[in-house]
Amino acid sequence: MIREARKGDEQAIMDLIHGLALYEKAPEQVVNTAEDLAIHLFEEKICDAIVAEKDEQIVGFALYYTNYSTWKGKCLYLEDFYVLPELRGEGIGSLLFDRVVEIAKERGVKRMDWQVLEWNEPAIQFYQKKDAVLDSEWINGRFFF
Repeated sequence: MIREARKGDEQAIMDLIHGLALYEKAPEQVVNTAEDLAIHLFEEKICDAIVAEKDEQIVGFALYYTNYSTWKGKCLYLEDFYVLPELRGEGIGSLLFDRVVEIAKERGVKRMDWQVLEWNEPAIQFYQKKDAVLDSEWINGRFFF
């Protein structure tokens, strides 16, 4: 079952975020907390999340927010989505991703963006099956504070 995240889901989502960070070989980089995530999702509403449940347990999530393109206008950015490794291949990732695509269309955005690590071949193949445009032209810029 795919549903909107609700207050009380923040710890389960953070646990999945830690799993994602471990998979991406950067567990030490997670400084966010479940408490901050709850504030950002449910009080400040600076981002949104959906979760996948199986047997009443949260087994995957997608976190996204509205961003803006000077060329296109309102867009949606998929920050992260993740499914427990032992449940991959069951279609849960497709359900999550497809729901975010639906949300983007419902919001009337002009574009949906996300990033994928260049070594993450399973994810790249997943996006290619979805007929996504994977652009190697842009270089990411970033500051850490």
